[in-house]
Amino acid sequence: MEIVVLAGGVGGARFLTGLREVAPPSSVTAVVNTGDDVTMHGLRICPDLDTVVYTLGGGIDPERGWGRAGESWTVKEELAAYGAEPTWFGLGDRDLATHLVRTRMLDAGYPLSDVTAALADRWQPGVTVLPMSDQRVETHVVVDDPGSGRRSAIHFQEWWVRHRAGLEPHAFVQVGAEQARPAPGVVEALARADAVVLAPSNPVVSIGTILGVPGLRDALRATPGRVVGISPVVGGDVVRGMADRCLPVLGVEVSAEGVGRHYGARSDGGLLDAWLVHTGDRAEVPGVDVRAVPLLMSSPEATAAMARAALDAAGVSVDG
Repeated sequence: MEIVVLAGGVGGARFLTGLREVAPPSSVTAVVNTGDDVTMHGLRICPDLDTVVYTLGGGIDPERGWGRAGESWTVKEELAAYGAEPTWFGLGDRDLATHLVRTRMLDAGYPLSDVTAALADRWQPGVTVLPMSDQRVETHVVVDDPGSGRRSAIHFQEWWVRHRAGLEPHAFVQVGAEQARPAPGVVEALARADAVVLAPSNPVVSIGTILGVPGLRDALRATPGRVVGISPVVGGDVVRGMADRCLPVLGVEVSAEGVGRHYGARSDGGLLDAWLVHTGDRAEVPGVDVRAVPLLMSSPEATAAMARAALDAAGVSVDG
């Protein structure tokens, strides 16, 4: 059995913990968004990859949903004392070690996929974790400059962390995507998949960025397994993150139906064979098998049940 999950950060990572409970972990490949990646203080930071590996490896801060548990902030405080910009992006002391190792390996010529495998060797996530691409792709947001009023592009991290998504977005641009290629193993995993799951991650800057890598959308459409998407919108609200700030930029309604129609039916040139929405939500997505199941990952048991429902919609049978 081969199961591929396209995932962003917190939502994708938590879904993977449930999937790992109901399917053999060795059968799961997570293809993770790298559009949030950024260089700060000379270090290469991969927030979504780290969140997935930390979560599955038991090192995540469970309350924040990102960063290391038991974190301290001495380096951040010292950088602030020096006035070293950017002061708005905090690097925890434990987390810093990951970025140091990653940057050293990248500088030595190792591709990101090999670096990710080396970091995963320490954390033992159980599943195979792949970046969407070894090439650098960074999401930028077109906004009105607060000073001049003219439109300019800023890195996604600056928009989200520094401005807390407060600046009105006009467009999301994946810089470098046109020159990128799928990381080794990504297309191959899709080509043999019995099921593909679009995790409840941001449809624009997570799933959308992954599918912006040339060749990945076609590989997804050609996969032999059923493609099941999970709505990140529950009861008209996003569970976490800022999809409600991103979807309107593409003209997509912030609803389970809106996102489902945005993905579209694979039988009609879209992506989905099945679409999971939360119990009580309604969604009509032509050509797609829509199922209402509990989607709140409020406990390990609830998360495992949601993962089982996704596999059921994909027609994949698991024990237990």
